[in-house]
Amino acid sequence: MDSYDDRGAGGGDGSVGPGKERGEDAPFDTGRDAGSGAAPAPLRAGISGLSLPYQIAAAVALSIIGLIACTHLAMVFLHVAPSNTLTKQHGKAVDDWVYPEFEQNWKLFAPNPLQQNVAVHVRAEIAGADGRRTTPWMSLSGEDGKAIRGNLLPSHVHQNELRRGWDFYVNSHDIENRPNGLRGELSERYIRRIVMFRLSEHDYGGTVERIQVRSETRSVAAPPWSTEKISTRPNYRVLPWWTVTPADLPQNAKEADK
Repeated sequence: MDSYDDRGAGGGDGSVGPGKERGEDAPFDTGRDAGSGAAPAPLRAGISGLSLPYQIAAAVALSIIGLIACTHLAMVFLHVAPSNTLTKQHGKAVDDWVYPEFEQNWKLFAPNPLQQNVAVHVRAEIAGADGRRTTPWMSLSGEDGKAIRGNLLPSHVHQNELRRGWDFYVNSHDIENRPNGLRGELSERYIRRIVMFRLSEHDYGGTVERIQVRSETRSVAAPPWSTEKISTRPNYRVLPWWTVTPADLPQNAKEADK
């Protein structure tokens, strides 16, 4: 049986005992070095890195932006949604917010595919050397269709200018062609300028004194497999004769707007 001295308690030879060896081999110092300073605090990112006044200002700004964004989304949602209690009570406020910058002409929940073909026609009264005469009806929509068919990159003008202009006029006038709001006069000037621009591409041998516009509406026929009976006879909406003014001419349109 080993004695206490044999187990390394320490002798006169200066040897170190087991307890001290363990202390030197695995020091466990929980204190900081006396000569070192405190560790720097981690940097804060985002709003938390700002001082308190700037944090308050940033929070207020973000709240205002979020409120405006939510209001805009709500207004656009009500504008494109089907008619409901809110749109009936606050329809004017919604329109004032949306028009004209954020106008939408599609429906969110109930898309309404076209069920009718609408063509816009025009005829003109020409004053020439042989007197006054009236031209036959000319289909402006038909000319746009010819320019679009077979064209891989059709012009936006041929696709939408006349169609959107006519929709603008119809929605701004009643069935008697009387303006139903402040946009009525603007829509009429728009149609007149479109018509005169298209007529300027043709040579009628005289000066265009008056123009008359009409629309031809035909219902889309039912598909062959359907038993539904749909009349495809045309219905016409004829506008009164308009006397051409200098502001209607393409070369004078920009000066008239100034």
